Amino acid sequence: MFENLNWWEIGALLMLALLIFGERLPKVIGDGLKMLRGLRNMAQNATTDLSRELGTDIQLQDLHPKAFIRKHLLSEEDEAAIRQPLQGLFNDVKTDLNGVKDDLTAVKSNISEAAKPQSASMAPATPKPAVAPAAFDIDAT
Repeated sequence: MFENLNWWEIGALLMLALLIFGERLPKVIGDGLKMLRGLRNMAQNATTDLSRELGTDIQLQDLHPKAFIRKHLLSEEDEAAIRQPLQGLFNDVKTDLNGVKDDLTAVKSNISEAAKPQSASMAPATPKPAVAPAAFDIDAT
């Protein structure tokens, strides 16, 4: 939540809170902490009740739908059967990307070889005049 705040912004927020709440700031902080404890207790009670109803030990992390299905509804064989087609696709894409990477590396080395200066005895090549690109028919493509 506060990933993008630096120390100056946090200090400014604390100063703003002090200006808004003044002498009531300690009471407001205490009330906020009480509310946080109450919410935490409600979440703990909900997970305890759910664990009792399902007959398994459920942690708060297990309540995420993906983790819940993976842990409580699918067997290891089912999960492996679901992953197998995706793993094959992943391996194919990885192989293709490695081929593209190798091709780009070869092109880079060819460009760097071509960019090396020629020997002093050879005259520098005269640049060719720029040619306007041919117009393409968008509808034909």
